[in-house]
Amino acid sequence: MVLQNLRGKKIILASKSPRRQQLLKGLDLQFEVKVSEVNESYPAGLQGEEVALFLAKKKANAYDDIGETEIIITADTVVDLDGRILEKPETHEEAVNMLRTLSGKQHHVYTGVCIKSATKEVLFFDKTVVQFSDFSDDEIAHYVENYQPFDKAGSYGAQEFLGY
Repeated sequence: MVLQNLRGKKIILASKSPRRQQLLKGLDLQFEVKVSEVNESYPAGLQGEEVALFLAKKKANAYDDIGETEIIITADTVVDLDGRILEKPETHEEAVNMLRTLSGKQHHVYTGVCIKSATKEVLFFDKTVVQFSDFSDDEIAHYVENYQPFDKAGSYGAQEFLGY
């Protein structure tokens, strides 16, 4: 069992994302949150899953002092609409425009994960296909005002209002 393999290990989640913290808590894992700020730029020409993997690995590489009993978990999620990566919005207007662009369309969400110890690194991704209904301007305005999408790729979280 995976949990038996973690005995005596210190798990460090290198993310301030409340959603990622909730996922680990849901697995009954004891972990510490330790965040290093990492420039989230990536080379031009990478596709959705490649961007997610590149950024997850880049975040893990910020921890070059991993102890013998430590495991670092990093992740990055990107929203890909027809080959265009939708980043985290910087302004209210940008969030509204992203959600209008996604409204009524299908897109892909890629999450890259890197699990790293002092001796091993595992890198993988998951892909989700998302189909949104058509959103009214009122629904978009309500979401942006009440759910603060500024820390979310594509301006939304699947576990909130629009994602339901």
